[in-house]
Formats: sequence, structure tokens, C-alpha cells
Amino acid sequence: MTKEQIVKIFHEKFGAEAPEVYTSPGRVNLIGEHTDYNGSFVFPGAIDKGMIAAIRFNGADKVKAYAIDLDESSEFGLNEEDLPKEGWAKYIFGVCREIIKRGGTIKAFDTVFSGDVPLGAGMSSSAALESTYAFALNDMLKLGIDKFELARVGQSTEHNYVGVKCGIMDQFASLFGKEGHLIRLDTKTMEYEYFPFDPQGYKLVLLDTVVKHELASSAYNKRRESCEHAARTIAKRHPEMEFLRDATMEMLLEVKNEISEEDFMRAQYVIEETQRVRDVSDALERGDYKTVGEKMYETHHGMSKLYEVSCDELDFLNDIAREHGVTGSRVMGGGFGGCTINLVKDELHDSFVADAKEKFKARFGHEPKVYDVVISDGARKL
Repeated sequence: MTKEQIVKIFHEKFGAEAPEVYTSPGRVNLIGEHTDYNGSFVFPGAIDKGMIAAIRFNGADKVKAYAIDLDESSEFGLNEEDLPKEGWAKYIFGVCREIIKRGGTIKAFDTVFSGDVPLGAGMSSSAALESTYAFALNDMLKLGIDKFELARVGQSTEHNYVGVKCGIMDQFASLFGKEGHLIRLDTKTMEYEYFPFDPQGYKLVLLDTVVKHELASSAYNKRRESCEHAARTIAKRHPEMEFLRDATMEMLLEVKNEISEEDFMRAQYVIEETQRVRDVSDALERGDYKTVGEKMYETHHGMSKLYEVSCDELDFLNDIAREHGVTGSRVMGGGFGGCTINLVKDELHDSFVADAKEKFKARFGHEPKVYDVVISDGARKL
């Protein structure tokens, strides 16, 4: 939806006075998966799909919100006991509450919003929604909260009002995104660096399996425990080691007989993935997309065979990418469903997508959804 269409709907709902309009994007993560809780690197970029919201203070004591895509309304106060029942409204309410907890004064407002970040495709529609409202309210009320703290506002909203114990990558990417650049974030130090990502002659394509296997949350916790156990065991010999990202394969091999085979495999994946992020950083500085692609395939293999968070649908799409000579392909996100992210040469794009859709449907009974994405700017006023 365009800014103009959203403003038109705002006027229909809330009258003639003009609103302010803000947007925040969804994100992709090129490489660095299941690394955030191991104190390692992630490598996201904001994309050209996101949320747009029209907002105007209403002088009342209640927020009135309308979700255009769902055709649902919600009305709520700004006190802790006013938590709305609508799932999507909890994000807006949570952002208001988290800003208030940080000493910011929030005034009630009227708002409508719409998005073209597909729900459940692993592009972080919820983070885009949180970042839109956090950025907008901070800007409109001149609260002076820095962008890092706004990312934490979004993360705390997930933790405290939605019940999702997410890391900070999604909100960070949505707020700090920069056109033509990926952001390498060190989750241990919170230092970040922009790397050029402007692959001439390539497209970035997401293939969404449209499946979500039930395993996801319990499996996530189990893998986290494996990594933490391996890290603790290594730290007995190497007390300087704080997170698994600080370990080397040599250190891991020293404790091979003291941990389970499963813990060993999980830790091996994380140590190798940390190195892959460094390799991709160097490759991007050289404009070497061939190496970037090779590392993406290595990550998929690691997530499938060592971390065991892939599934038949994702492995199937990865195999098709390889058959077609796609430069790079891997599962993106937590796994057990969702998307593959593919770095595809322009001349291969159409045949790869057509073949993937046809073969996937023949095997699994439905087509994958296809999203071409472009690396774009972060949260801003329109």
C-alpha cells in the first residue's frame, strides 16, 4: 500500500486533520544463524518491504488503532492493566509501555497501519511493526531515545507483552538499515559495522516453504542448552572464554570426550558459523559474491546436518538451487520451515524460480511463495 492510500484510510476513520506517516522495514539475514545467543555475529540487512503507519495525537486518553490488512480495530489505554486482546495491538501497546518505563511521556493517538512484510515468512513483520511505532513516537514527541534503545524497546515488547524471548537482531536491522549495505552486528559487544552489498547482476530471492513445523520452540531451547553446556565445559580449561563464539575447534576437540556427541555437533556448527561470517565480511569488501555464495551453502549444510534445524522442504529447495547453479542458498531463520534465501544470477532467476515452484508443488502439494527483496533503508519518516 502507498503512503497516499494509507492516509486516505486514516481520514476515513479519524477525520480530516493530517497525520504523520512513518515506515520501518522487515529484514533478511545473509549469514550468521543461531549465533546471537552464542555471543557471535549476525549479518542482517533491511529490505524494501515493511510496515507503514499514519499517526496523529488525539488529545484523549485512549489509543485507537486500525489494522488495515486484517480489517480489525483496537482501543486501549496506556496503563499496564490496559493490555488489548488483539494480538497485533499488543505490539503497539507494548512499545508505548516500554517507552513509558524508560521515562518517556506518551500521548494517546489515532493510527492506521499496513504492511507488505509477509507474516510468518521469517522477514520479521513484528519487529517492523514495533520499530515503526518506537521510531515514530520518539520522533513526534522528541523523546531523544537513541536507536539502540529503540531496538531494545521492540525486543522488550516481545519479551514482556507477546511472550517471545527473541534476540535483538530483527529490531536492530529494522532501525539501523542502510540501502546497499548489510550490517554486521557483534552480539557480544553490540558493536556494528556496515558492509557494502550491491551485487550487480544478481537478485536476492526468498523462497517461502509456507510450512512451520511444531518442533521449533522446544528444539530452539534444546540447542541453546547444548551450546551453553559445551561452552561451560570448554571454559573449565579456558576460563577466558565467555561465549561459544570465543572458542576454536581445537578447544572443542579437547573436551570431545566430556560432552555428548549432540552437544559437540551443535558447538561445531556455531564455531564454524562464526568463522563463515568473518569470511563473508572479507568477501563483501572485495565484492566477491562467489565466496559469499559458497559460505551460504556451507551454512545450510551445517544447519541441516550439525545443528539439525532444517526439514525436507528446505533441503529440497536448497538442492534445486544447487542443481540450477544458483550462487548461494541456505535456510534463513530458526529453521523447521520458513524460507531459503538465495543469491541468484539475473539470467538464472526466472528458470530457477519456475522450476522450484513446479518441483516443490509436485513433491509437497503446494507452491512455495517467492519474494524478490532489495537491501534498503531503515526506519524513517515518509
